[in-house]
Amino acid sequence: MSQLDPVVNMASALDVEAIRAQFPILHQEINGKPLVYLDNGATAQKPDVVIDAESNCYRRYYANIHRGVHELSQRSTTAFEAVRGTVKRFLNAPSEDEVVFTRGTTEGINLVANSFLRPRLKAGDEILITGMEHHSNIVPWQLLCDATGAKLVVVPFSDAGELDLDDVASRINERTRLVSVIHVSNALGTINPVGEIVELAHARDVPVLVDGAQSAPHMPVDVQALGCDFFVFSGHKTYGPSGVGVLWGRYDLLAAMPPWHGGGDMIKTVTFERSEFAEPPQRFEAGTPNIAGVIGMGAGIEWLMGLGLDKVAAHEADLLAYAHEQVSVMEGVRIIGNARRKAAALSFVMDEAHPHDIGTILDNDGVAIRSGHHCAQPVMQRYGVPATARASFGVYNTRAEVDQLVASIDKVRRLFA
Repeated sequence: MSQLDPVVNMASALDVEAIRAQFPILHQEINGKPLVYLDNGATAQKPDVVIDAESNCYRRYYANIHRGVHELSQRSTTAFEAVRGTVKRFLNAPSEDEVVFTRGTTEGINLVANSFLRPRLKAGDEILITGMEHHSNIVPWQLLCDATGAKLVVVPFSDAGELDLDDVASRINERTRLVSVIHVSNALGTINPVGEIVELAHARDVPVLVDGAQSAPHMPVDVQALGCDFFVFSGHKTYGPSGVGVLWGRYDLLAAMPPWHGGGDMIKTVTFERSEFAEPPQRFEAGTPNIAGVIGMGAGIEWLMGLGLDKVAAHEADLLAYAHEQVSVMEGVRIIGNARRKAAALSFVMDEAHPHDIGTILDNDGVAIRSGHHCAQPVMQRYGVPATARASFGVYNTRAEVDQLVASIDKVRRLFA
């Protein structure tokens, strides 16, 4: 039995056509061709259960949460709070009290930067990230360094798109106050060894934040097994609505963190002299949240868990391997990022065609990919390219769609030859 066989066998356990039937947006033509949606790294499409969950909230029981004694408020509060339990199971978190609802991955990182790290940071301290981070895991730390005099330390990566763990270890020292690392690179697809990085950091008592924006939708995530201290992800990439996300954090750390935003629903008492804040997670959720969005996110996560994240990972690994096999041998096409462990994303450039031209021509064939720097400009600079074309896979994609992708890339080659 080859090494690929178990992956293929597990992938075949998914009924992809039945899954596709649950996504109304997929059943349309774009520019006269059947839609092939391969931009899941930017955002995933929504199944009926998510659309219905959000619609039902507005149609049947929407009201503000934690505030009313009337029936609608009670129903909204119950549905909203139930999502914490869903996320707890999704991440295998110890407690739902460790689940903070945010506007997305970006806000989760900013919350940790401003509430956890800022009070602990002084001039000369260091924050360690990697060279393959997207902007959301760069800019918040730069702002913090500018405000405190701390230093941002960046771990480089190889041409293949992999980190050297010895290099990571050598850059963690007595000045390091936090390691923040992307789990799966959105620009390269690299799956980073975050468990090993956590071990290296914890050996020096350095906490670790894991950016799970591109891992949570594509593979099982167990924050206890990873051993990390914070984990962030977005709802819209996990087949839920945009504008919502999650910060998971160890409760002892959350309990020691001051609020970042002040306002309603994050307090115990308020007088003009002082305020007493609520316990986590409400301490970090000031104001009226995206109630229906959180409920929709919960529906998306439940749906994803129902498929089985191990099966999802196997299916997407099969698609990625199938696409890589064909694209890697195409003359004039270069794949950017060839890590040994990758997930769901295939980035490439072509000798004669700019990525925007590639994206436009593929769109004419109904194939939606991402063209640009993927909010990861340092990664583009690392490879000396202004941008790449990226096909990123989701659970509803098929080998036939990969065939359409490859045919359209070949069309670009012939047009620019």
